[in-house]
Amino acid sequence: MKKTIFYRLSFLLISCLLAVGCTEQYAIQTNTFEDALVVEATITNELKHQKIRISRTFKFEDEAPIFESGANVYMTDDTGQNYEFVQDSENYVSVNAFQAEPGKTYRLNITTADGKSYHSDGQKLTTVNEIQDLTASVATKDGQRGVQINASSFDPSNTSKFYRYEYEETYKIVTPAWSDLNLVLIPPPIPGPHSSYGVELVPRPNLDSKICYGTKASDDIILTDTNDKGEDRVDYTVRFISNQNYIISHRYSILVRQYVQNLAAYTYYKTLKQLAGSGGNIFSQNQPGFFYGNIKSATNPDEKVIGFFDVSSVSSKRIFFNYSDLFPGEPLPPYVVECNIQNFNFCFAPTNECSGGALVSGLLMNSFLYFSGSHPLYSMVAPECGDCTRFASNVIPPFWE
Repeated sequence: MKKTIFYRLSFLLISCLLAVGCTEQYAIQTNTFEDALVVEATITNELKHQKIRISRTFKFEDEAPIFESGANVYMTDDTGQNYEFVQDSENYVSVNAFQAEPGKTYRLNITTADGKSYHSDGQKLTTVNEIQDLTASVATKDGQRGVQINASSFDPSNTSKFYRYEYEETYKIVTPAWSDLNLVLIPPPIPGPHSSYGVELVPRPNLDSKICYGTKASDDIILTDTNDKGEDRVDYTVRFISNQNYIISHRYSILVRQYVQNLAAYTYYKTLKQLAGSGGNIFSQNQPGFFYGNIKSATNPDEKVIGFFDVSSVSSKRIFFNYSDLFPGEPLPPYVVECNIQNFNFCFAPTNECSGGALVSGLLMNSFLYFSGSHPLYSMVAPECGDCTRFASNVIPPFWE
């Protein structure tokens, strides 16, 4: 989940006090903007270096949250063990790899550089419930045909109940107007008008620019629950992709992570999603501001702290599919940009047939890329249409199949 989904604050200050087991609407108060600590901490049962992010609230006109540096961050459990965290870039990372264990109660402790102390309520690891299946199928949503990606799981103990999902999607990009040649300008011996330039076809220096890979993480709060169902069985649509979205044009992969939450954590995220507006977009008109989680000031009970210390079991699963697998014989979705071919006649006579000046200007501004043709007739396209490294990576992901 993107960091900003929690922390983008308007001038209005909204406070929602979450209580475990409470099902009615939360009281909302408005005030003016205030500076407050913001904590994003999800500890899981994965054996890894766990991460915690700590920042400050920031106003709507500010560009990004301010990372809270210089803090002393550690966790404790009810057996007396300490888990130290150290600052690494814009996260606090555990010194040693560890995993949350069933039955233990964990607490988060923070002391900021200015000496203020904060601590969380005790949290226990939730029920471990694996994703049993991850499927992609053709479906129609709101009148739009596309691909529906569902995560399925089942907890026979009926104790998981509350689920949050994140995903990371990776997709293959094939440029539609690639060439192994490049058209370059030959500058005049003495600087002069555009008509003094020449052009030359040369081998393209970067041949690895035809196939690239894009990666994007989910930026929504994706939740579901089975609290009102007879059994703890989930078959939930985590992602829907229009068949007109270029990311599924060739080969697509998605890694889905399923977090089992307790009621307090689920309620916190659900309230945040509701306040964020339709789709969980923090930039919508219904801007969230302060609301309380389970982290408090150790010295000032009236100080506002945003965030939740969550100890969740997590399961992940990845699938791949090709566009042709689901939409055989159908035209590919439109490319990421419109790839109109522009034809140029490299001459400078004052006639409509000559367009050498426009070609030189485009090459100087890097707004054209060679596609085909030879002197004096050249076909050019937008750079993204012939070089996918303009907006994606040509490095094959290590997990790619």
